[in-house]
Amino acid sequence: MYAVAVMPVLLAAGWRFGRAEPVRVEQLLLFLLAAVLLLAWENLANDVFDADTGVDTHGKPHSLVNLTGRRDRVAWWANGCLLVGLALMALVAWRSAPVVLALVLGCCGLGYLYQGPPFRLGYQGLGEPLCWLAFGPLATAAGLLALAPAAAGAAVPWRTALMLGSGPALATTLVLFCSHFHQVEEDAANGKRSPVVHLGTGPAAALVPWFVAGTLALQWAPVLVGPVAQRWPLTALLGIAGLPPARRLIRLLREHHHEAGRISSSKFLALRFQALNGLGLALGLALGRWWPA
Repeated sequence: MYAVAVMPVLLAAGWRFGRAEPVRVEQLLLFLLAAVLLLAWENLANDVFDADTGVDTHGKPHSLVNLTGRRDRVAWWANGCLLVGLALMALVAWRSAPVVLALVLGCCGLGYLYQGPPFRLGYQGLGEPLCWLAFGPLATAAGLLALAPAAAGAAVPWRTALMLGSGPALATTLVLFCSHFHQVEEDAANGKRSPVVHLGTGPAAALVPWFVAGTLALQWAPVLVGPVAQRWPLTALLGIAGLPPARRLIRLLREHHHEAGRISSSKFLALRFQALNGLGLALGLALGRWWPA
């Protein structure tokens, strides 16, 4: 799961390295650790909040609340991960630009809006847009600033963050989207109106190829179009490494979308696509130092 947490800053590192700009390795390591802790908070808190509504009673065997039976203890672990993760991110911001912490707090705020009371926007089918915003422009901008030389008044590189983070964030959003397929009945019974509940499993499965195509299109457009001086290197097409698990995912959901037991692995296929695609893109951008556009 934690490939989705580390990808924004890995992409930022690949981008900066490929442009022969300095990458502060100690900042990269701190950011990676903080990002993992903050996603651990998100996942654990989601288990706690979903336990309160009963939505995970039968449809989510990986819930730590279900596995341990200790909601209070899982809540403590979640809050501990949040505090340590934010402390590390504050250190990253102190060593780079204060706005880094503000951007990360924005990501955490979107995560709480998704799952936490009284908002629970994920129950209204709004989790996917929130996911894209958090793991796309916000987290990528924070990563770009964290790895750059320290500058107290640094401007947020929104244009670069949007161009760099949009495609990989769509792949991350696909992971969340696919997590709904095997628990449609439980979600509907407990008032969680996920996109798959709204659409039905068949129409929702038909959207998966568009998620994949959109991810690749957003990554390939800067390579193939625009002024030559601003194009990404041809090696950025290495994001295609995620295509094999994506094809298996599309085939699985097309043929078995209505069989909850057979599609429980769909989220993990989406994760493989997201991880291989993002790592391929980050590596391809880094190789641009030697193979420019």
